[in-house]
Amino acid sequence: MTENVIRDIARRAAAHIDEHRLWRRHMEMSEIGAIPNNGVNRQALSKSDIAARQTLIDWARARDFKISQDEIGNLFIRRHGDGSNAVPVMTGSHMDSQPCGGRFDGIYGVLAGLEAIEALEDANIETMRPIDVVAWTNEEGSRFDPGGMGSMVFTGIAKVDDFAHIQDADGKYFAHALEETLKATPVDSERPTQHPITAYLEAHIEQGPVLENTGNTIGAVTGIQGSRRFQINISGESAHAGTAPLKSRRDALQSALRCLTALNEVMDDPDDILRYTVGKLLITPNSPNAVASRAEFSIDLRHPDEMVLENLSGEIGDTCTRAAPPCEIEVLQTFRKTPEDFNSEIVSSVESASKALGFPTMKLPSGAFHDAGVMAPYCPSAMIFVPCAGGISHNEAEFATASDLAAGAKVLAACLVELGAK
Repeated sequence: MTENVIRDIARRAAAHIDEHRLWRRHMEMSEIGAIPNNGVNRQALSKSDIAARQTLIDWARARDFKISQDEIGNLFIRRHGDGSNAVPVMTGSHMDSQPCGGRFDGIYGVLAGLEAIEALEDANIETMRPIDVVAWTNEEGSRFDPGGMGSMVFTGIAKVDDFAHIQDADGKYFAHALEETLKATPVDSERPTQHPITAYLEAHIEQGPVLENTGNTIGAVTGIQGSRRFQINISGESAHAGTAPLKSRRDALQSALRCLTALNEVMDDPDDILRYTVGKLLITPNSPNAVASRAEFSIDLRHPDEMVLENLSGEIGDTCTRAAPPCEIEVLQTFRKTPEDFNSEIVSSVESASKALGFPTMKLPSGAFHDAGVMAPYCPSAMIFVPCAGGISHNEAEFATASDLAAGAKVLAACLVELGAK
């Protein structure tokens, strides 16, 4: 099959994307775990997650797609290819959400994948390779930390037993929640982990403002920036607010403020590429008339350049150690992820397919973590971004238009045709 023929088939697949069906399914899924202000709270392995999985299975069975599941609950929907022993192409994302999440984060990649293989069915297009749509387990990590469990187990980075003892805020063990989910979602067959994949391509809302601000509909994602997370623990001494002299206090909160002020200077980036976030600050005893005896805060550091991350990570300990006295300080690195570059050929295919379909397109990196970043060292991988209003995500106000969602699905369908033919 020539490249021109493949491109013609890809355009035919894109033409069969049903924008209204895709939007309707988003709205139906958003009712599962719905919260006020158009938000979604669909925690991993919860009753709402189970209901969403059951709904997805029903839609897939209506089209006679094969459904399987692995030991950590990753859900796979397969459209068979002509090659009996061909290694599959995979697309998909996650179905779990943040506690105050939106209607499109993660679920878009799953529904766009389903829409893409349905478009292939509707257009009577056969691919040499099977195409799998995956719904990864616990990408967010908001109920069971860490996130990305499903893709980590699939790729062999971790084992299910590594997470069995982890508890949610109510004391429920991950192992028990997983067992309940597997029982509630019977499938056609069990799927082994670490099986070969030819390529992985994930569609997702951008979760940032770049596409919207530049007037582009499609982002061909070049990679995912690296990340470091730190826990800073400061120990002081509690004292009476009315009697303890200021000069003799070991005030943990004041120590934390000195550390944060100094860190703000270190993290200043004129190019605005660095992402530096202090998202958590806990104070003990947290009383209005007592000097703080302990302060804890988190640091989330992200950048596409590994050397920059390394240098700034070293600065965190040095800066806090200088600023903390007379209090004692402990600096713990709790997470490390190197930047991941996506496969250049797939990135170029996304860009070419998008332009061929007439969509304004640009290349850009991802600032957020995605399962595609876990998959990238395992098999050739890339992502497709579509705009979200104001760049808002992990928020009830998260929004993407039906036309942009359909545009991403069209590009995805076209790329799956090309990848499935190789």
